[in-house]
Amino acid sequence: MSKSFAVRRRQFSILAGAAAVAAPLAAPMVAPMAAWGQARWKPDKPITIYNPFAAGGVTDVHMRLLGEAVTKILGQQIIIDIKPGAAGTLAPAMLLNAKPDGQTLAVMSINTLRYPHYQQTSWNPLTDFTYITGLSGYTMGIVVRFDSPWKTFQDMIDAGKKDPDKFNYGTSGIGGTGQLMMIEIEQATGAKFTHVPYKGGAEWMQALMGGEIQFIADAAQWAPFVDDGKCRILAFATEQRIPRYKDIPTMTELGVKVVGQSPYGLLGPKGMPPEIVDSIYQAFKQASTEPKVTEYLAKFIQVPWDKNPAEFRAFAEKYYVDVKPLLIKAGLAKS
Repeated sequence: MSKSFAVRRRQFSILAGAAAVAAPLAAPMVAPMAAWGQARWKPDKPITIYNPFAAGGVTDVHMRLLGEAVTKILGQQIIIDIKPGAAGTLAPAMLLNAKPDGQTLAVMSINTLRYPHYQQTSWNPLTDFTYITGLSGYTMGIVVRFDSPWKTFQDMIDAGKKDPDKFNYGTSGIGGTGQLMMIEIEQATGAKFTHVPYKGGAEWMQALMGGEIQFIADAAQWAPFVDDGKCRILAFATEQRIPRYKDIPTMTELGVKVVGQSPYGLLGPKGMPPEIVDSIYQAFKQASTEPKVTEYLAKFIQVPWDKNPAEFRAFAEKYYVDVKPLLIKAGLAKS
């Protein structure tokens, strides 16, 4: 079985209808939303959203479902354009040449706030984009195939100590949350494993089921496989246990204080007018409450991550500073 399978770029056209109200981007709170149909801004042509996540993956489907709900709000076609590459930062980088008119947006992975610390970029994540809204976040964990000889998280650690670098694990890319999580685990326990990066969850699930890797250290695209009995969870990288899998411990409970943080949201080009920003924010905020959206996210242990423009920017500014010591500790960035 090949290590990866072809993921073709594709575009999804989704209609969208009318809404929202404006509030200054810099304000600590967003002003109350006006009645639907009284939006200060409506797009007059299709909106393109660049998506760095692999086609067919959880985030890709999430964006299409949001687009279907936004159909009732903004009244224009939305094109989801898959733009993988540069550790998930190609999509936001494409905003540098876009007009700040609300017609071109991008999904921002958390790696957008990490990448500039260890790789030279032509953009600054805090000054070159407009922060619009948070969308959701991933639940991170360690997962093995159902027939793995490892029954516990400690079994995995013991194997990584006995045979350093013998066992492979898959993640969604270099410098991503999964790899950082594993680097912290290795440093805390002395175990060593070999990292195999993939373009997305569909690829690393195929690699796991095909025996190319021994475990996954990444987001819960594996959840349906666990529910079907094809995989087992060894531990979660969360602050608390997950009610749906209440018998599975967190790594912190097991003495390894690792919590994976991996939210994603929506960006626009630098300098977008506040009324456009808020109209888009309000549209996605409403769309995120649609049952088909929340039900889909629940399958993968995700929930909507509602952040207004000011809150999203504040999160980015804090995380950008806080993550650098971890990247230095991991050997990815220099002090």
